Amino acid sequence: MSRPERSGVAVVGGGKMGEALLAGLVRRRGPEGVVVCERSEVRAAELTARHGVQVLGLAEAAARARVLLLAVKPQDIGTLLGLLAGHVDDGHLVVSVAAGISTARIEAALPAGVPVVRVMPNTPALVDEGMSVLSAGAHAGEEDLAEAEELLSAVGRVRRVPEAQQDAVTALSGSGPAYFFYAVEALVDAGVLLGLSRELATDLVVQTALGSAVMLRETGEHPVALREAVTSPGGTTAAAMLELERQGVGAALIAAVEAASERSRELGSP
Repeated sequence: MSRPERSGVAVVGGGKMGEALLAGLVRRRGPEGVVVCERSEVRAAELTARHGVQVLGLAEAAARARVLLLAVKPQDIGTLLGLLAGHVDDGHLVVSVAAGISTARIEAALPAGVPVVRVMPNTPALVDEGMSVLSAGAHAGEEDLAEAEELLSAVGRVRRVPEAQQDAVTALSGSGPAYFFYAVEALVDAGVLLGLSRELATDLVVQTALGSAVMLRETGEHPVALREAVTSPGGTTAAAMLELERQGVGAALIAAVEAASERSRELGSP
């Protein structure tokens, strides 16, 4: 029996990350090449209105789309794979962004030979500045990885790692935006405490964060070198850095990332 012709992408799950990826794909490919599966009728209507995409049931989406982009929460992946198993074959490419869920677990729930790629994106994908890190499953070859890489590049930068590193990636870049938002929140509060308006403090901190990130990326300098360039002996920055060391901020950040990595491993346990 000949295999049906398939093309395009089906985004399965219309939550925040699913919509971020959906929006990026639509900007790059147009709505004709993208469909979405979403259980909530209200949410499905929002996605159609906002992005011009067609909402399909899981079986029809799998029949039409070559790539199935699974953007559901880790606790929902088992149910989804059970529903999906009867509708996929080795002509599909399954790309999962469910945190902590291994390719082996996905492959075990699907028919033999289905190529699976695991991806950890992050929320700056909403503004096309995401960081997506992908790993190949047992049946995914170079063409599959390249196809997944091309898809994810619609919303930012893409890197590849061995799957054993994905829990660390999840902790560092998947959860990473929250660390920066937390720091920005504290810095804005400090500005208000010192007498600035919240609007001005926010503008100062956000632009400083943006400029600093661009400096790191564009100059290629080590962060220590850039930090030292700001830190004059006996100056204001030196006083601030000494207090950060006294408060153990660096050690707290390392401990936070370790905790996130451990939680990622827990989420991946059956």
